[in-house]
Amino acid sequence: MGPDLPGAGMPMRLPKASPAAVRRFGELVPESPDLITRMLFGQPAAFVRGNLFFGVFGEKLFVRLSDEDRAQALRTPGFATFEPMPGRAMSQYVVLPASLLKNPTLCRRWLARALDYAGGLPPRAAARRRK
Repeated sequence: MGPDLPGAGMPMRLPKASPAAVRRFGELVPESPDLITRMLFGQPAAFVRGNLFFGVFGEKLFVRLSDEDRAQALRTPGFATFEPMPGRAMSQYVVLPASLLKNPTLCRRWLARALDYAGGLPPRAAARRRK
């Protein structure tokens, strides 16, 4: 199991990244000089200019999209709002459907949209690590 997250009473255990999801992440992460990958909550994630745009959460792959792209995605069967905890949606993120993951070309199109959107956001300073 992964690290605890504080909840409304009992800590929540994060799901462990599945080997299949980690492999897909590695196959799909775009090539870009501004892109970095690192672990986030013990799972692979990709950032551009300090902004998260693509990641793994258990067996799921998620992307960050603009309002317009997110609305289009959510009208497409299989896409869902990314909720790391039930009822706690991350507002700009959607989960890529399992059916889409079978088509790397279509996945890369959504990832390009995510990279473009996050790359256009103001750069985020590196977070300070707590001691």
